[in-house]
Amino acid sequence: MHNDPLVYTIFLIFSGAALVATLALYARQALLVAYILLGVLLGPSVSGLVDDPLLIKDIGSVGIMFLLFLLGLNMPPAKLLPLLKEATWVTGSSSLAFALSGFVLAWLLGFTLLESLLIGVAVTFSSTIIGLKLLPDTVLHHRRTGEIIISILLVQDVIAIIVLLLLQATDSDSLPYGNLLLLAASLPAIFGLSYALARFVLMPLIARFDQIQEYIFLMAIGWCLGISQLAVSLGLSHEIGAFIAGVALATHPISLFISERLRPLRDFFLILFFFSIGAGFDIGMLEEIIVPALLLSALILLGKPLLFRFLLRRSGESAGRASEVGVRLGQISEFSLLIAVLALQQAVISEQASYLIQLSTLITFMVSSYVIVRRYPTPIAVSDKLRRN
Repeated sequence: MHNDPLVYTIFLIFSGAALVATLALYARQALLVAYILLGVLLGPSVSGLVDDPLLIKDIGSVGIMFLLFLLGLNMPPAKLLPLLKEATWVTGSSSLAFALSGFVLAWLLGFTLLESLLIGVAVTFSSTIIGLKLLPDTVLHHRRTGEIIISILLVQDVIAIIVLLLLQATDSDSLPYGNLLLLAASLPAIFGLSYALARFVLMPLIARFDQIQEYIFLMAIGWCLGISQLAVSLGLSHEIGAFIAGVALATHPISLFISERLRPLRDFFLILFFFSIGAGFDIGMLEEIIVPALLLSALILLGKPLLFRFLLRRSGESAGRASEVGVRLGQISEFSLLIAVLALQQAVISEQASYLIQLSTLITFMVSSYVIVRRYPTPIAVSDKLRRN
């Protein structure tokens, strides 16, 4: 009797996650690190128990899609507008500094001009998942630290989405200008349509049946998947569509309730996403890129906290808050993984450049999340004193 591949894979992921999470907590390590290492161990490069690359890719895509939807739910534009001036200056300055630093380092390591440029761009972003997942809800929604982190990440996400759109429009057989114009028109079109549908269709329906929580849960999932599919039909990606779906709902007070109700789903897909990162990594590339990855990771892990601290202090923030924000944003982003994979698929960069970005991202994920859970309040802190929901 043969196992169903999907059921078998889900069994391996969550049974394995339960085991490694237990070991990680005993060893006082961050759970995100455990999920990534589990993916490496079960993936094609080590044991091969999960050996279907397409299935691994789909797992990661679904995971990041729902995570970006939940991220969008916490980003109401009206609340963030007062912070955008400071965030734009801080984010713009830091992005320029790290894009230049990453470019110079990659160029010195022997990568081509285009590869060096893309590596430099990729390392500028900080992880929205780590930044928000490791931030207690009381800080996320009600305190200045949470507002600063969200506003900086929002500006970074906009830049990252633009980069993804540029890559998505790239065609090796023709100039991408026509595709760029089409995608540039698609982005405001889908946001406007999503906002209109949310305001005049979705919200009235939810208000009519708001006593039935199962209905709200169902409508939220259907909304995310529907806008994601609409985005694909307009030439965008599922991930961008899911993010827009969340932002369109973030303008309504019901978004906080939906976000709270979907928290278990967020954790479910968080495990899938980080597992897929580890499982999709080719251990065979380590020998070629380990030294460049360590150098690039060191540049980010040491430089980002210091630079963010300096820029935020110049903006008038307290030393303690500036330091905490810097540490919480001191890693590379999951958007960088998407950029690395998409650029490789579009034949814009080589495997070595793509895996350099991926490995550097993994290293900074592990080190940064470990430092955060050891130093600052988080929902998954290993210390009772620092654990905050």
